[in-house]
Amino acid sequence: MQQQPQPQATPKPKKKIRVPRVVNGVEQMVEIEVDEDAGPGWGPNDKHTLLNKRTTRVDGPLKVTGAARYTYDQRLPGMLYGRILRCPHGHARVTKLDTDAASKIAGVKAIVPAPLTEIRFAGGPVAAVAATTPEIAGDALRAIKVTYEVLPHVVHADAAIRPNAPKVVEDEKESNLQEKAKNGDPQKAEAAFATADAIIEAEYISPRIHHACLETHGMVVDYRGGDSATIYASTQGTFTIPGDAAKELGLEQSKVVSSVEHMGGGFGSKFGIGTEGMLACRLSKETKSPVKLMLTRYDEFVMAGNRSGSWQKLKAGVKNDGTIVAMTARQYRLGGLGQGSQAGQPYIYRMGDTYREVYALHTNEDSAIAMRAPGHPQASFAVESLVDELAYKIKMDPVAFRKKNLRDEVYHRQLDRAAKEIGWSRRNPVAGGNPGPLKRGMGCAVGTWGGGGNNQCKTDVTIARDGSVVVALGTQDLGTGTRTYTRAIVAEELGLGINDVKEQIGNSKLGAANPSGGSTTAPSVAPSVKDAAIKARVLMAERVAPLLGNAKPEEIVFSGRNVSAKGQSVTWKQAAAALPAAGITAHGEWRADLQARGVHGVCFAEVEVDVETGHVKPIKMVHVQDCGLPLNRLAMESQINGGMIQSLGMALWEGRVMDAQLGMQLNPGFGDYKLPGSLEMPEMVALIDDEDKREAVIGMSEGCIIPALGALVNAVFNATGLRVRELPITPDKILMGLMNTTKISTAD
Repeated sequence: MQQQPQPQATPKPKKKIRVPRVVNGVEQMVEIEVDEDAGPGWGPNDKHTLLNKRTTRVDGPLKVTGAARYTYDQRLPGMLYGRILRCPHGHARVTKLDTDAASKIAGVKAIVPAPLTEIRFAGGPVAAVAATTPEIAGDALRAIKVTYEVLPHVVHADAAIRPNAPKVVEDEKESNLQEKAKNGDPQKAEAAFATADAIIEAEYISPRIHHACLETHGMVVDYRGGDSATIYASTQGTFTIPGDAAKELGLEQSKVVSSVEHMGGGFGSKFGIGTEGMLACRLSKETKSPVKLMLTRYDEFVMAGNRSGSWQKLKAGVKNDGTIVAMTARQYRLGGLGQGSQAGQPYIYRMGDTYREVYALHTNEDSAIAMRAPGHPQASFAVESLVDELAYKIKMDPVAFRKKNLRDEVYHRQLDRAAKEIGWSRRNPVAGGNPGPLKRGMGCAVGTWGGGGNNQCKTDVTIARDGSVVVALGTQDLGTGTRTYTRAIVAEELGLGINDVKEQIGNSKLGAANPSGGSTTAPSVAPSVKDAAIKARVLMAERVAPLLGNAKPEEIVFSGRNVSAKGQSVTWKQAAAALPAAGITAHGEWRADLQARGVHGVCFAEVEVDVETGHVKPIKMVHVQDCGLPLNRLAMESQINGGMIQSLGMALWEGRVMDAQLGMQLNPGFGDYKLPGSLEMPEMVALIDDEDKREAVIGMSEGCIIPALGALVNAVFNATGLRVRELPITPDKILMGLMNTTKISTAD
């Protein structure tokens, strides 16, 4: 029988609209196509009833009372506990794995080897154990006998770059350097340097730092030997779990459900099942029992990834009027076994003729992975230090100098606002010029991020006959407030209060959603939720119209838990009673016109440096940030504060300490890995740039960590006159730097 041709779907008619975008660093309106029947937009940013307000998070009570259920909290009947045996050598080959004694321990149910026998960093997985208690699993690890062939290793960048260094990555036979990019014309850049009145040439180094998630990596695999499984995962991507887990369990992907009710931080480190998830699945498959494998804190530090370090050699020339005429950059990504990440120079600035080379420089360390604004803090730290040095070299105010070389005038207004807030006029005109051992100084910096959404999110809004409303989609909430703004969007559209709407999120059986990376969650989720809410309002209006004099749906107003038209009004519950028994459900899709891309941020910092002890005390930080439509001002302020705090850690305290001989990390725990604590917090001022009138949702959380780093580093220079070019700025670097400066001055 001849197959009949399938009817072709009629394409939806399109219309062209103008939406805000940032193109080549400049905000402008661009024309895009959307479906002709696309609903209304967000409207003016200052005309909302629930959005753009300071709203407390709806899941706050659950978290502060301890009732919120995280992956770590899962307790299932018959559940086993997994633990991972780690390699103690910087580079070694497993030649024998003897598990006989370990397998005979009462309570040990399974032992599986790790996938690789050649392990290229200390802490790499060798085997995993499942036992009836965590303690028994630990005993089993100690009973496993491993024979290693210890191989040469290198863990410091300056040693790895030498011609005779041990080769780290198998594919790189000649060198530990891997070329990633070359941009620009080196000859033109060198020629432009001849026109400069001043030149700065320097190296800037930032270390590899940890995500420091309060909930460690891991998952609970609930597989009992059937044809389905449920995975409780601490993950940034609900939908990144089922596919990989299904492969390990030998199941169809549709038979694996992932659940992310609450999760304790990721910052870019938790996508997919990871090595720990793979081993948990294998243990569960072998035992046909639920297995909980959450990394210990030590595991978390040595094998869960970290932010890429950087080593940047920069040179720039400037004219006396403040015009930067040329810049060259040689950038090394310090990503351990991985490629690392590094935003390109000259980053945001206009710098005349430029040339840059980017390389991955491999060492025998766990592979660096994404961390909040991957590659940007490193690039910003270096270029903001360089820009500051140029400004001081020609004796020009650093704020004026930045405005001179920043094309996008959004930064100009943000610089002016932050400068006024911190009192920039009090800054030392001469770095280190104030008297006494306690020296104060100020610095500033700028940053950028994308933050646009994508079309992966699908949302359902259901209104029941009793008036209850549920918004459902599979996205995860990392703690950034997704639960709250999904409720608020729907409630505002339907004229309800935020507690009149309930959310269902974090389950792969719900509507599809993108992983939370690149600050793409809000601009992906929010348009989808808005679209579903608009459609639900239209469906509701059609049903309630007979109660309001047969008003047209577009004439019906939803406000204050009432539904009104033509001078008539019914309560929300009365309106809902007109619905069919099953209620109504509206399906929402992502709409490009409800989101945009491109945010700007500016940070100023004031510090106090004790030149007798080298101690740096942060005094005040001011950050101005735009984002189009702020969905929740309180949450946005919290993200800005969080970015400043993480930058404090990177600038002043944090960094992996590696032993060159052993290849091991020496500070793998919160006792030795220094994070900023409550007693070290400065006054923090988070300012939302409401001059940004874009009626669109733009992700901004990652952008908040970028400029604060350079602001702190530059503040230390303004306070002391000492330029510290290697992070973190610990007391020894202050004291040794000042001592060397004094010796040079005395010699002169």
